Amino acid sequence: MIGFRHNHRTTLSCSLLLCTALLPGTALATVGGGGGLNTSAIALFLVFVAATLWISYWASQRTSTSSEFYTAGGQITGLQNGAAIAGDFMSAASFLGISALMYSAGFDGLIFGLGAFAGWPILLFLLSERVRNLGQFTFTDVVALRLEKRRTRIIAVLGSISVVIMYLIAQMVGAGKLIELLFGLPYEVALVVISVLVIAYVAFGGMLATTWVQIVKAVLLLFGITVMAVLVLYNTGFSFETLLSRAAATHAEGDAILQPGVLYRDPIQVATILVSMMFGILGLPHILMRLFTVPNARESRRSAFYASLFIGYFYLLLIVVGFGTVVFVTGNPKYFDEAGALIGGGNMAAIHLAEALGGSLLMGFMSAVAFATILAVVAGLTVAGAAAVAHDLYAEVICDGKPDPRKEIRLTRLVTLGLGVLAVALGVVFQHQNIAIIAALPMVVAASVNFPVLILSMYWGGMTTRGAVAGAIVGFVSSIGLMVLGPNVWVAILGYPQALFPYDYPALFTMPAAFAAIWLFSVTDRSARAALDTRAYSQLLVKSELHSNR
Repeated sequence: MIGFRHNHRTTLSCSLLLCTALLPGTALATVGGGGGLNTSAIALFLVFVAATLWISYWASQRTSTSSEFYTAGGQITGLQNGAAIAGDFMSAASFLGISALMYSAGFDGLIFGLGAFAGWPILLFLLSERVRNLGQFTFTDVVALRLEKRRTRIIAVLGSISVVIMYLIAQMVGAGKLIELLFGLPYEVALVVISVLVIAYVAFGGMLATTWVQIVKAVLLLFGITVMAVLVLYNTGFSFETLLSRAAATHAEGDAILQPGVLYRDPIQVATILVSMMFGILGLPHILMRLFTVPNARESRRSAFYASLFIGYFYLLLIVVGFGTVVFVTGNPKYFDEAGALIGGGNMAAIHLAEALGGSLLMGFMSAVAFATILAVVAGLTVAGAAAVAHDLYAEVICDGKPDPRKEIRLTRLVTLGLGVLAVALGVVFQHQNIAIIAALPMVVAASVNFPVLILSMYWGGMTTRGAVAGAIVGFVSSIGLMVLGPNVWVAILGYPQALFPYDYPALFTMPAAFAAIWLFSVTDRSARAALDTRAYSQLLVKSELHSNR
């Protein structure tokens, strides 16, 4: 810790110098492959990198304890935290991935966004207050409060780490493709740049730096997407009907893009996507972890309320931007290579739209914002992953709740480094997948493992440790197993001709299986531990009520 205090300024400076040297020093790319240098994108990118590293330096002066590292000392206001939560959710998968799906399939691209947004009322009314009242650093603290600590935490860490790693893939693919398009860097080098920056944010600034990076990014993203939406409407006479008509006239599928069925024709597939997104958002460890960064339950509720407002506004504008990509990008030869493929891939449709609407300046701004989006979300995921290992596993299980604070912080930074390396490797493996589709996979695990255990630990006194562990195992094995057997992995990645399970996102089946296993193994549990678990529920309610009245 003492060495960190003396050397972090130098380390952060080296991070900035590394990125500055790598980016302009390469064969910097161009918008649409036109051959010119996109100086606005480079300048805005470097300004953001410098600003966020300064935030990390500032936060490092205020981060020395576990509480400060994991939860920013609980001193973030409801409005600030709401913006940060919204920033966590308005990720590359949302901005780049969903707009790309709308570009290719129209209405069906909205399914992912609609499902995710539907989960926010549940977070606001059922989770935000009790999670804040009962936990300390992570949602695992809540689950382990009345259950047997060791087994519960181990199974919860399994769910958390799995979600974090899978969610990292989508963010790294989006960032790698973006930098590859803008700066001409090899994709793998782009991933290394991203990883170095995120490690600097998290290792030195912790949750305080991550929160403020998220706030800055959320404000910039909302501003940028507002400008893009206004320009789209301006160029269509401020008529949404005209926008849709022109999109239908331009797209190869015609009027079909204005209704369901282009991408998904099976209603069960649509239903399971909606379930995965709706309940998956309620089990994301980096979202739940932000409920602990505020001082009390009232501010936690305000966080969820403001986040809902920001995210709702974002998705409304994303509809305009998504159909705008169809109108202003489709058919423009500037954005396609000789083979007829969109330069940078479908995930870059929104970036091309920004240039079509506002030239290289808007394109540079939105590129920098998209990059900021990815960096901030990856930082939040990395904090959550580090907390799961260092706090939930090391401090609470291995050290039985009495860790050496210096060793815990040191382990946290080592885990941060390990996650950075792993993110680069996974980004290479999954570089050709749509990021919105990849990002939906961890939602299945979150909905099938984390959410059932969390919600029942707070609202059903009959749940026992045996039931929680059994339900989490059933949810984890079934969700991972069915996703591997589904089209996204079995066919697209493993190369088999036909999937053994027909649906990509099986939460419609795996989440009820987890709930059923929790119920069955709890009601049949006659052990002494089960009696303790059920009696402890009344004490949990009393604790929650006491915190609510403060």
